[in-house]
Amino acid sequence: MKAAKNYQFWFCTGSQDLYGDECLAHVAEHSQIIVEALNKSGMLPFEVVWKPTLITNELIRRTFQEANTDENCAGVITWMHTFSPAKSWILGLQEYRKPLLHLHTQYNREIPYDTIDMDFMNENQAAHGDREYGHIFTRMHIERKVIMGFWEDEEVQARIGSWMRTAVGTMESSHIRVCRIADNMRNVAVTEGDKVEAQIKFGWEVDAYPVNEIAACVKEVKQADIDTLVEEYYSKYQILLEERDPEEFRKHVAVQAGIEIGFERFLEEKNYQAVVTHFGDLGSLQQLPGLAIQRLMEKGYGFGGEGDWKTAAMVRVMKIMTQGMRNAKGTSFMEDYTYNLVPGKEGVLESHMLEVCPTIAEGPIAIKCQPLSMGDREDPARLVFTSKEGHGVAASLIDLGNRFRLILNDVDCKKTEKPMPKLPVATNFWVPQPNLQIGAEAWIYAGGAHHTAFSYDLTSEQMCDWADAMGIESVVIDNNTEIRSFRNELKWNSMYYK
Repeated sequence: MKAAKNYQFWFCTGSQDLYGDECLAHVAEHSQIIVEALNKSGMLPFEVVWKPTLITNELIRRTFQEANTDENCAGVITWMHTFSPAKSWILGLQEYRKPLLHLHTQYNREIPYDTIDMDFMNENQAAHGDREYGHIFTRMHIERKVIMGFWEDEEVQARIGSWMRTAVGTMESSHIRVCRIADNMRNVAVTEGDKVEAQIKFGWEVDAYPVNEIAACVKEVKQADIDTLVEEYYSKYQILLEERDPEEFRKHVAVQAGIEIGFERFLEEKNYQAVVTHFGDLGSLQQLPGLAIQRLMEKGYGFGGEGDWKTAAMVRVMKIMTQGMRNAKGTSFMEDYTYNLVPGKEGVLESHMLEVCPTIAEGPIAIKCQPLSMGDREDPARLVFTSKEGHGVAASLIDLGNRFRLILNDVDCKKTEKPMPKLPVATNFWVPQPNLQIGAEAWIYAGGAHHTAFSYDLTSEQMCDWADAMGIESVVIDNNTEIRSFRNELKWNSMYYK
């Protein structure tokens, strides 16, 4: 995968000098033990780095300044072992610019009933110190994540690991550059948006290029390189000729190989991590990029169809957040196509003309070459497959004119009732939570797009944390959604985010 950095997270423990050096030595020892245990747990995707106990305004401020400038630091985990006067943290927090997790834990799991005395009470004050610390965040209106629980518990460690992925998504967002080939599909509203505001809010750079500039890069690809990649295709995927001439079929596949190589070289040379295309403006390209885009997504690039740069950037964010995840099931660009409205079998058939990422595939992946009415080019080759079953989250980032809104829907992916032998595209079939009727109505009330960034491996909580870190509105459609309450939430949010 087109990778992010090998990030680390700093572990900072707060205290003060009221109880003497012996107490501070215990604080340092305990925090080091916690850090060591977290790193050995196997539950965290990134390393935790211990930092000396923070007890003064200047040390706190300097530590946060160093975290800001350390390129490998993706965030700070803080814990108030003892009482730490929150005014000491004000300057540091005012200058801090990265994700922050407030871990509300304590060193001991159980109260030592037989031996507890005032020395123990003074030293083990997370129930006191973390509340003082938490107050100053609320007073200063600073975004942070709070996780409460015992540090050795797997659930707590899993939540820390989950937040780490969100934090990396937040950090990498400012490095995302979207290559916008041609323009937005004419007269389509939801895929448009304010690119300047997106750069201010998310750090995304969205640049447009004439399609023939990248087509020229495709044309420069050597035939030997194309032949090598075609051989890889033929060894990796099933070939569904469907009565087409084998030589003619292979030529169509070779066109996609050239597009994949040319696009990737162009994106690498100009340092882009996401790309959008538009079937209405293909210039001198022989085919609408299909198999080529699917393969680029598999390598970690974001993608959006019809000029949808917001979804392309979100696909990249979500792929970064899932990088290195064990047993990952996949992340892809997706589009709502058609409903099944049979009672008890309701759901949405998801797909796109060509461009669905093979990371979400279950079972064999095949190459087909079929006519496509869109684009007015020769028949494009594409990967076809059905997607995995299981829970996923669909995300739509929309521009409301005065703000962005992230709409999230928990969905349950299922197998279709019957095969679809005449449909030459990759597909997914899902039921929006809580059901198709409420899920679709809530999505439409919220203004959600027909394009989504979809992942089996992320949760709506992680995506809401990302939205919070970006300072934008988020709404969740899940099993707890009720239309009247959801519409009221949208109204309340319109006042808050005014």
